[in-house]
Amino acid sequence: MSFRFLLVNPWIYDFAAYNFWARPLGLLKVTEFFSRFNLNLILIDCCNSFKPKKYGTGKYETTTVEKPEELREIPRKYKRYGISENLFTELLKKIDGVDLILITSIMSYWWHGIKHCVNILRDIFKDTPIIVGGIYATLYKEHAERNIEADYIYTGQIDDRIKGIIEKLGINLKEQRDKHFYWWQMGFYKDMPYAPLLTSTGCPFRCHYCAASLLNQNFKQRQKEEVINEIKGLYKLGVREFAFYDDALLFNADIHIKPILRELLKEGLSIRFHTPNGLHARFIDEELALLMRQTGFKTLRLSLETVDIKRQIESSGKVTNEDIERAAFYLKKAGFSSQEIGIYIMYGLPEQSLDEVRKGIEFIKKLKVRVHLTEFSPIKGTYYWQILVRKGVIPDDLDPLMTNNSIFSEFFCQYDKKELAQIKIDVNKYNLLI
Repeated sequence: MSFRFLLVNPWIYDFAAYNFWARPLGLLKVTEFFSRFNLNLILIDCCNSFKPKKYGTGKYETTTVEKPEELREIPRKYKRYGISENLFTELLKKIDGVDLILITSIMSYWWHGIKHCVNILRDIFKDTPIIVGGIYATLYKEHAERNIEADYIYTGQIDDRIKGIIEKLGINLKEQRDKHFYWWQMGFYKDMPYAPLLTSTGCPFRCHYCAASLLNQNFKQRQKEEVINEIKGLYKLGVREFAFYDDALLFNADIHIKPILRELLKEGLSIRFHTPNGLHARFIDEELALLMRQTGFKTLRLSLETVDIKRQIESSGKVTNEDIERAAFYLKKAGFSSQEIGIYIMYGLPEQSLDEVRKGIEFIKKLKVRVHLTEFSPIKGTYYWQILVRKGVIPDDLDPLMTNNSIFSEFFCQYDKKELAQIKIDVNKYNLLI
């Protein structure tokens, strides 16, 4: 007899959300881990409901829901993004019992979506044990234990620890060592207009605003042959849009991404690559820029965050203004247009003035590439979180709901709101004209 595991990616609960090639990669890695056991795996992705538009991205289907009490004063509609509640319930009722339910969590401030999923699952599978893991579970373990009706809150990456936890729940896993599948080989998605890629885990840098090192202690890059085979396998399934979600895709470029791209160039695949996570500009040289152009990179995002040299050095030293200038030059020389290159600049960092933000915007404008303004939101456990707590800006037990970038700026914004709004208008006009 084989056990049956149900894996669920819960809804997004937010004021705004858009699908930029998203898939629950952490949960899909869990399916790969369990593929080596004698199990029947069922996946329900509550966010797999959108209308693909440009390059496979698109708007999620939405349902307006009641706002949490903390957000009553915000004059915007609060929504559930993804499949309808009725469809979720119907899908669950079609399943003839499960032995274990595993739920992932992505953004910590979406925890109300997790809670609602768990409540529905409890109604239908009353005695089935539930394990919640993922980013929220790892960063806010105590909060999850208080607010989510799960049997276990699992922290960190999936590994053999999970076997001991499951055994305590009365399930003995039988490993089949000759059996292992990748998520895309298991038929979870009928239509795949795009696929996310992860060629590494962790990050060698320790930026003050980022939780990468908290979620994954070590930086590890996959074997290049494994990455190439994954892309080729997905291509055979009809995937043409690929999004890299690495935190440090270009690190060790000479022995990692460059060999991967050279091999893909030989294959002659007609595909497009996108980099929603910011790339490290310091690793983009003339050769890499040309390889990226030749292999189909289309949406390029570079990480700058700030032009303030002191803040750059203190945060991680991962990039300089000169790195950005050089990368933009090589990318344009390789043939990328101004509209294809975007640079992230942050606002709302602790003690960051609007003058600093403006200087960053003007710096990017001179390069004649797109400006991507991003709102800072604090992440529990990071250096900037500790700074904000120490200065009394936020309490250490701040509800993760309030760390949502748009919500955080609404309640803790240090700027004149009209002035900030004008900056956003100016950036939007500039981006349309370049």
